[in-house]
Amino acid sequence: MAGLTAISAAADQDGGVANSNTAPPEKTDRVQFELEWDAYYTSAAVIFCMTDEPIPKVGEKNEFDVYKDLLKQSFVPRHLLFEASVYPMPSLGSLIKQDQRRFYDKAEVIDGFNLLTAITAGFDEPYAVSFFTGNVVSFEKKGEARKAGNNGYMGYLISVGDYHIKDNTFIYDRWCEIEWKLKGDRVFTNQTLSWSFRVGTKIHNHPDITDSVYISLRRSRLDFDAPAESFLKNSGFEYTFSATEGTFKPISHHFSVDKKWPIKDKKIAFSLVLGFVWETDRKYTGNLSRNKSSDFQLFIRPNIYF
Repeated sequence: MAGLTAISAAADQDGGVANSNTAPPEKTDRVQFELEWDAYYTSAAVIFCMTDEPIPKVGEKNEFDVYKDLLKQSFVPRHLLFEASVYPMPSLGSLIKQDQRRFYDKAEVIDGFNLLTAITAGFDEPYAVSFFTGNVVSFEKKGEARKAGNNGYMGYLISVGDYHIKDNTFIYDRWCEIEWKLKGDRVFTNQTLSWSFRVGTKIHNHPDITDSVYISLRRSRLDFDAPAESFLKNSGFEYTFSATEGTFKPISHHFSVDKKWPIKDKKIAFSLVLGFVWETDRKYTGNLSRNKSSDFQLFIRPNIYF
C-alpha cells in the first residue's frame, strides 16, 4: 500500500473507582478508524474489539511469529472490521472508455495494445464493501508514530458489490466473495513489508460471468536503508490462480512483479509493476464471451509510495 495518511482512535475506559492508592484506569483502543490512500486501492475501515482487550501490539516481531500467534487464537474471533474500498485507476479507465471513447481509442499505441487498458487492467470491480471477522494485531515500533493500516489479520472476509469490470467496461453484476485471509502490512519509517495469503470463492449474479474458486499469494517490500539497486529488498510479486467452482477447471492466471526506487532523504519511492492477466474462455459465456479460447492482457502500473 502506498501513502498511508490518516488514523484516529476512539478509546474505551475500563470500569472501576479510583482511590488515593490506585492509579486511574488506562484507556485502551477498542474502536479504531483507518483511512488508506493509493492510486489503485483506497479504503476506509473501522475495527471493533469484541472483548475487553485492545488490539494486541506486537512491535517488530517477525511475520512468521505473528501469524503463528494469530493461528493459535483463530478459533475464537476477537475482532470485527467493516471496510469500504474503491479502486481509482481501474474505475477511471472504465469511465474514460464510457464517456471519452475517442480519447480512449487514441491510447492504442500499437495494434492490440491500449496504453490506458495496460495502466488500469487487473481489477474485476470498481469498488466493494467488506466485513471481516477474526483476529487483528498492530505493528508498532518504539520511537515511531503508528501509521494507518499497520496491522496483521487472520480470519474470514465477505465482500459484496454490484458492478463488474470487463475490458474497461462496467457490467451490472451483484457479486459476493467469501475468503479466508492471512494478511499483514508493517509500515515503519525506513521499511514497509506487506504480505497476503488467501483462498476463497466468488459468486456472480450475472449469468454470463462464471463463479470461481481461487488461491492468491502476494508479498512486497520497500527498504529505504537498502541500496536503490537492491532487487530483493525493494521488490514484490503477486500471483492469483482461479478455477471454475465445482469442476476446478482453470479460469485465469494473474501474475505481476514490481521494482521500487526509494529516495531515502525524501522518504518517497517510485514503483513500477509489470504483469499479465491470462483468461480462458471459461470466465465469460453467452453475450460476454470473447469468442476465442483465451485472452492475454499485459499491464503496467506506475505508483508512488510516501
